[in-house]
Amino acid sequence: MIDFHSHILPGIDDGSKDSEESLEMLKLLRMQGISKVVATPHFYVNHNSVDEFLNKRSEAYATLNKVLNDGLPEIILGAEVKYYEGISRLDNLSKLRIGDSKLLLLEMSMRKWTEYTLRELISLSSSGDMIVVLAHIERYLRLQSKDVIETLVNNGVLIQTNADFFISSCCRRKAIRMLKDGLIHFIGSDCHNLFDRPPKIGEAITYIERKAGKELLMQLNDFAERFL
Repeated sequence: MIDFHSHILPGIDDGSKDSEESLEMLKLLRMQGISKVVATPHFYVNHNSVDEFLNKRSEAYATLNKVLNDGLPEIILGAEVKYYEGISRLDNLSKLRIGDSKLLLLEMSMRKWTEYTLRELISLSSSGDMIVVLAHIERYLRLQSKDVIETLVNNGVLIQTNADFFISSCCRRKAIRMLKDGLIHFIGSDCHNLFDRPPKIGEAITYIERKAGKELLMQLNDFAERFL
């Protein structure tokens, strides 16, 4: 299985504080059945340029790579890019795509999205240069209508959800419905540390298999594998 969203790289954002913590997080992910993990440190355009961010990401990965050993999940480099209106005009935006894929993980604003935002998301995903993936969609559902999510998906935008969506008793039924309706394409732990935000994707995988079946779980993983 693939963990599509994590803050596993040490010392680059509010995730892992050092290589030792990253290593322990990777061990937990391996125990939970994860073979690949996408490292998605936060990118904020008002903090760094794209090239400055990529240099910091490379340094963080190099530091972690010194302590990695066989049997741990493969790390694929990406970013969790904070969306702002007009992001499509950002120089070198495509450099923030995940691995060698066209996937661009966007963290959206916690408000009702404007028509401009919707058009920009669809335009980016229709450009042929990248495919937008909306991070942890469960955070925005109460602010958007179901029609908005369906329209985005129908126009090429993909959806990522965190493991907690399938674990929390208040929303896991909704998560399963969205998965069965084709409105979830990737799942991530969004792990940050070993304490208040540890890797818990294994619990979500178990719940999905029990409630939606192993076949749908494998389809979810196979879809991610097509890109990574």
